[in-house]
Amino acid sequence: MPPVSSSTRAVLIRGVSGSGKSGLALQLMALGADLVADDRTRLWRQGAELMADAPATLRGRIEAREVGILSATAAGPAAVALIVDMDVVENDRLPPRRGMSLLGVELPLVRKSSLSHFPAAIVAYLRGERDN
Repeated sequence: MPPVSSSTRAVLIRGVSGSGKSGLALQLMALGADLVADDRTRLWRQGAELMADAPATLRGRIEAREVGILSATAAGPAAVALIVDMDVVENDRLPPRRGMSLLGVELPLVRKSSLSHFPAAIVAYLRGERDN
């Protein structure tokens, strides 16, 4: 579950191996987000927030398939503000609000999209909120 953050808010990207988690994280990083962690993520509850960080041995490293292990600026720990589920593709133009509970913290959830603007929409979400 690689989280990345923008404006101190993180998105937790979940899915099976090969679902595109690190690829989406790299796209978000290209749009200005910072890497919190790649495949191994430490999660804990801090008050009403879910926090994410990388284990010390993996901090600032992300795997890019068919390229190798890349170095990146480490941003953790960060509060998780959104979950992206890479195992389910979104089919609704204006999807309903969805959520998921992790460690007793209810968080908004969006599904995978192949639309070219999806990474930019995630970064915009982290900088603000969803209106509807």
